[in-house]
Amino acid sequence: MRRRGLDFRRPVRRRFPNVVWWTLCGILVLVLIVVLSREGQIESTPTISRKPNRHDRITEGLITDEMLSPNSVTRQITDQISLAKAFVVIAKESNNLQFAWELSAQIRNSQALVSNAATRRIPLTVGESEIAICDMALLLYQAQHLHYDSATMLMRLRARIQTLEEQTSSANEKSAKYGQIAAEEVPKSLYCLGVRLTTEWFGNPNLQTKLGERKQSDAKLKDNSLYHFCIFSDNILASSVVVNSTALNSKNPDKIVFHLVTDEINYAAMKAWFTLNSFRGVTVEVQKFEDFKWLNASYVPVLKQLQDSETQSYYFSGHNDDGRTPIKFRNPKYLSMLNHLRFYIPEVYPALNKVVFLDDDIVVQKDLSGLFSIDLNGNVNGAVETCMETFHRYHKYLNYSHPLIRTHFDPDACGWAFGMNVFDLVEWRKRNVTGIYHYWQERNVDRTLWKLGTLPPGLLTFYGLTKALDPSWHVLGLGYTNVEPQLIEKGAVLHFNGNSKPWLKIGIEKYKPLWEKYVDYSHPLLQLCNFH
Repeated sequence: MRRRGLDFRRPVRRRFPNVVWWTLCGILVLVLIVVLSREGQIESTPTISRKPNRHDRITEGLITDEMLSPNSVTRQITDQISLAKAFVVIAKESNNLQFAWELSAQIRNSQALVSNAATRRIPLTVGESEIAICDMALLLYQAQHLHYDSATMLMRLRARIQTLEEQTSSANEKSAKYGQIAAEEVPKSLYCLGVRLTTEWFGNPNLQTKLGERKQSDAKLKDNSLYHFCIFSDNILASSVVVNSTALNSKNPDKIVFHLVTDEINYAAMKAWFTLNSFRGVTVEVQKFEDFKWLNASYVPVLKQLQDSETQSYYFSGHNDDGRTPIKFRNPKYLSMLNHLRFYIPEVYPALNKVVFLDDDIVVQKDLSGLFSIDLNGNVNGAVETCMETFHRYHKYLNYSHPLIRTHFDPDACGWAFGMNVFDLVEWRKRNVTGIYHYWQERNVDRTLWKLGTLPPGLLTFYGLTKALDPSWHVLGLGYTNVEPQLIEKGAVLHFNGNSKPWLKIGIEKYKPLWEKYVDYSHPLLQLCNFH
């Protein structure tokens, strides 16, 4: 058979091997699977919840993102408003009231424009804000020609700030002065009660007879197995609340003995009140400090200082000392023997081993018998510490620029409070604590170690001799600040320290019921004196 020529031969059909075809198909399938899996991953990825930050919260309000932009029209207008407000103040001070009025009117127009744009959530355009910007710019230009330039503004604003600071200082000084006067006043009702009780004491022989019968229980006054409390006060009603609240919350009121010391003026009234009223079997002894023969100027530094003309002038002359000394430091009550008698408790009660000292501005909510079983571990004073805040440490009360203070006391030592204190009188006598008090009191004649009250000398006297008690025994601050309700509820003794005493009109209203519930307002004498 004859073969065809090369040009006329049929082209040979080439075939790919089956292996190559299957490989290509596999690659395509894998690519398809990868693409589909990625799409599914994107769809299934959970959205991450993000807490709105401060910026988000701002933009949800009247301030929008457009207002926060440095190139925004709204921001330009708000900057103009801020500058115009400063010019308004200066224009008024310059007595240019017409220009101040024009600025104020334009400020209101610009503020309305910004407010409307923020409310509708649409940024301000140049077209709608151009007139407001130009009008405000014209007024600001006029302000500069009126010499309201930056230097003038700064100078006048500084002068204004200084004037306001002086006014604020004057107002604070007047407020402190009037508050101090209000705190020191004797309410008419309390004065009336003292007068009526004194009249009753001298006009009613039965009262003195009744008191004589009670004195048959004098053995209780020296019985160290009983619970002895002492109060030094000239306030009849406040002392009555202390005794009454202690008695009503005591598990064994018949074991309680109150030793009350007052002055000559209130002595008869105190005796009459505590003779007329009984407090669940509580024994109450009333004395006056004028009867203590040992209490004289040769023994007591405070009495000796009262004879000094400079001291008398400082406390009693009425001169304002050119404002150098705050009025609270010049209160004569800080030289009262009733205030300083707490440093002579062993001399007042020579037969007693342990007493609990109570201020007359406290109220008792719990049974206090547990205080007498506390081991003071050789210390003299058991007190609640007040150094939870830095301003209640020693450096707050004492003058650490004085070498005597600086070399003897740690400035960061923890302060504590008078008002509810457990005193071990045996240890007191052994360590001659009253002598320590005399030492520091004599060195403070010129008031360079401390200025105010009995707490600073107390901190010095009982330094290293004080055991910290559980804070729930003594809750302070009800006479000047807010106290947490939980602390009040748990507190055994609530202290109204501060100027806002509960028997005064300036007392803190929400705390008055804690004190008033121990006052029997139905008592005939209280009704006659208009207590309510």
